[in-house]
Formats: sequence, C-alpha cells, structure tokens
Amino acid sequence: MTEGDRARRAAEDSLEDYAFRYVPRSFRRWSTLAVGGTALGSIAFLADFSIGASIGLEHGTANAVLGILLASVTIFLVGLPISIYAARYNLDIDLIARGSGFGYQGSVITTLIFAGFTCIFFALEGAIMAQALHVGIGLPLPAGYLVSTVVVIPIVVLGMRALERLQFWTTPLWLVLALLPLVWVVLVDGEIVAAFVAFDGAHGGAVDVGAVVACAAVCFALTPQLAEQLDYIRFMPPRSAANRRRWWTALLLAGPGWVIFSGAKQVLGVFLAVYVLARVDPTLGDRAAEPVVQFLGIYQELMPDWLAVTLALALIVVAQVKINVTNGYSGSLACLNACTRLTRRYPGRTVFVVLNLSVACALMMLDVFALMYFVLSLYANVVMAWLVTVAVDIAVNKCLLRISPLRPEHRRGMLHDWNPVGLVSVGVATVLSLLTFAGVFGEVLRPFAVGVAIVAAAVVTPLTAVLTRGRWYLRRSWDGITLPMVDEQGSPSAVRLRCHVTGYTFERPDMLASAEPGPFGETQHISSLALTLDGSDRYVLPPEDQLRTAGPPWPLGLEDMDGGPVAPSRSPSKT
Repeated sequence: MTEGDRARRAAEDSLEDYAFRYVPRSFRRWSTLAVGGTALGSIAFLADFSIGASIGLEHGTANAVLGILLASVTIFLVGLPISIYAARYNLDIDLIARGSGFGYQGSVITTLIFAGFTCIFFALEGAIMAQALHVGIGLPLPAGYLVSTVVVIPIVVLGMRALERLQFWTTPLWLVLALLPLVWVVLVDGEIVAAFVAFDGAHGGAVDVGAVVACAAVCFALTPQLAEQLDYIRFMPPRSAANRRRWWTALLLAGPGWVIFSGAKQVLGVFLAVYVLARVDPTLGDRAAEPVVQFLGIYQELMPDWLAVTLALALIVVAQVKINVTNGYSGSLACLNACTRLTRRYPGRTVFVVLNLSVACALMMLDVFALMYFVLSLYANVVMAWLVTVAVDIAVNKCLLRISPLRPEHRRGMLHDWNPVGLVSVGVATVLSLLTFAGVFGEVLRPFAVGVAIVAAAVVTPLTAVLTRGRWYLRRSWDGITLPMVDEQGSPSAVRLRCHVTGYTFERPDMLASAEPGPFGETQHISSLALTLDGSDRYVLPPEDQLRTAGPPWPLGLEDMDGGPVAPSRSPSKT
C-alpha cells in the first residue's frame, strides 16, 4: 500500500473522527444547541455520586462540600482557556497541546495520560452498571462487566452522528429518573436534610483545611472529563454576529461549565449516602457510596419494590451507556492518534475501541471500584500537572507574554517534535506532587499533593518559556500558502485546496505547501493527514533557519483575525 493509499484510507475511515486534524467547517453542520446538548449529555455518569459519597463518608458533609467547591472552581478556571481554543479553532485536546508547549511528538505523552483516564473511568462506570445488573436481575458481577463493555461497542464505532443521537434522546429520561426522586425527598423530608448538613463522616465533621484539600484532590481526578467535552465542543459551528450569544452560552456550559453539574452531582452523592444510612440500613458502610444502593434505597421509599428495582436499573444502565460511549470514543481517538504519529501507520479506530475496552474490562475484573479513592487521588497529581500546563501556556505564554504563538498550531513540519516548555513543566510538577503524595516531604504536606502539582505547573510553564525564549514552539512561522487562514469574521477559512498525495480536497487550516514541487515546478499542497502518515520527510518543508521561502510570513497574533474573503465551502470531495 502506497503512502497515498494509506492517507486516502485514513481520510475515508476518519471522516467523523478527525483524530489527527482540524474539524472542517463542511462537517460542522450541528447547531450550537445540538453540540452543547450532546456534550452535556455525556456528563450523566454516576461516578460523581460515588466520589461525593466516598469523600463525604470519610470527611463529613462540610469538608466534602468545601472540597467539591474548591475543585470545581479550579477546574472551571483551568478549562476555560482550553475550551475557548477548542471551540474557536475546532481542535481536540491533543492538537491543542501540540502547539501549547509539548511539540508534535511530545503531546503523545499527554495523549496517553488522557487515554489512561478513559480506561479508568470506563472501568468505574462499567462496574457501577454491573452492580446494578447484579442487584436488579441477579447477573454475576464478572458477566455484568462483560455486558457493560460489549453493549457500547456498536455506538462507539459509528462515531459522532450516533453519539449525538444517543445523547439527545436519552438525556430527558436520565434527568427525570435521577432528579425527580431527589427533589421529592428534599421537599418532604426535612429531617434527612438536617442529618445531611450535620453529617460528621468517619473522622469527625469539623472543618479542616487538610480534609478539604484531601476531598478536592479526589475530585481533581475528574478534570480530564474536560478533554472528553472537547471531543464534542470542537464540532461547534463558526462564531458569527447572529449566533454569538448562543455560541458563548453553549461553550461555557458544555465546556468548563460541565464541572458545575458534576459538582452538584457530587454533593447529591453525599446526600444520598447519608439518606441510605439513615433511612435504609445504618450498617451499609462503604456500600453507601454505590449508586445502585443509593437510588434503589430512595426509590424503595417512594414506590413498590418491583417498580423501584426497574427504575433504578433503567437509570443506571442509561447513565452508564451515555458516559461510556464517550469514554470509548475519546479513548480510541487518543490511542489511534498516538499510535499513528509514532508508527506512521493507520490501523483504524476500531482496533483501539476493542483495545481500550479490553483494558477497562480487565480493570473491572481487578475490582478497581474498591480502590477508587486511592486510584483517583494518585491519578489527580498527573492530570493536573498536564492540564494546568496547557491552560497556563494558553492564558499566560500566548495571551499575556506573547512568547507562544497565539494561534494554535498542530501540523507536522510547522512544529518541533519536542518542546521543553510543556515537558519540563509536566515532569517537574508530576514528580514533586507524587513525592508529596508519598509522604516524602512529611505527613503535613501530604494532603496538598495536588496543590503542589497545580502551583508547580503554573510557575514552571512560563518560566521555561522565558528561559528558552519560545524558540521550541515553531519550526516554521509560514506554511508556504499565501491564502489567509481565517475568513472576514475571524473563523477558520473554508477555502478548499487539493492534496497532491491523496487527491482529496481539505480546508485551508488543514493544508501546507509541499516540499515536493509539481511537474512544472509549481507549488503543491499537502494535507496534515498525509504528512502524519508519511514515513519520510520528503514532503516536509525545511526549517526557516535553513531556507527562507519567499512570501509574507503567516501572522500569528490577533491581527490575523481580519483575513481576506474566502470561497464558499463544499462537501468533502475527491478531485
């Protein structure tokens, strides 16, 4: 198979994935409401309830709620600049990270961190579904693990269109099943509300800074959910004067705003744990953190047992399918992206759907749910080092210091393979936070391990950029094409150019000039997808310090938002 054949196959197979490239305007036909609704539909997961219940049972309501609030505010601030970039430039977290401190190959490290998140949370959510099937119909847990894994595969393989339909039609059902019983209990049972407020937990209920931070540390492990939100947010339509308000509303709620809903669910998790301990069985202990126990307990107080079991089972199955199709989809994209860049081969996304889900199923079999508190506390250190680095590079290095190019770059040949800014920041922040977590710096500092990761990443990222003078961000500042990157409204251009390797046309932000001239010496264009799969460097333009190509440099600042007019968009085609 030739390089052109491989690239054409990847272009056809990844039509709804865009794992390696910008999402073209011709594909982004959904409204802001549809994209935002689909993204929010994916946060129906029930691990929030378990996490909230776990930290509440450990540290009491007051510490848990304050920890949830601390984590939620921090996650919102970290997610805001990243979400804006994803929606504005239609890129996922990996493509953003490439030009935000990590380099073309360096971002593979962050991609694998994210892939690990999708496997861990698929396992936690799948375990919750297996618990529900065990209680509801008596299915053994190992069989339930297999069922919860296999059931999502067909939807995940189909891609964005199938996910959009699933999230749209199931979200109202989930809201009714999850929220109505809770509202009823809060309105009619004042005693349980008082018990919730006064709940002390295993270590006493007095507010303690260490306990608050320890609670927040567990919640921080949810931060990579932002990357899953971006897998939807990148499909946002172009921002215009007509849709500006709707565009920002959808972005803020479905981007960083997902944590508002997540935090509320964590607080409800504490409430449900207190409820089942007070009204169902005081001896439940840690089982009060299981969503099936929580919802079954509350349903049984309101309706006959047979109906309670049916509704609790329906709620949990719907919720787990909604989130695990997102986990499977995002995880497969992440692994495919990393594999393709490292090997220059395109094995297809289905391979990684099966691989990721197999790893998640193995974690379920190893009972990762029982270790949830420890696993999430440990993982949060790495997660925050990664995402804070990206956010600080965007907010400080790009927008404030202007050391990093303002427009995100993701194309091979335009970037250096490795950028010390992100790599040093993540490395230093991760090592310091893990050492703190292990107690190397003393037990007093141990609960603050995630805080160490956040502060270290926030300091080291701009410091490294200043020390390296930003020289490792761009290999080239001009991609060899004189057409503007943006239209008159500042949105990525919809002009289409023909890739001489694949024969397909791609939109302007996805194209570069090829180092291989045409038969008459003319400039040819090549897509970022074809460059990703090219095993050689024959199409890659030389670094600008080796060869200065004639023509105006590609502007990297805000001034390029006034690009010239463009031709109308067409559907993807082969010429």
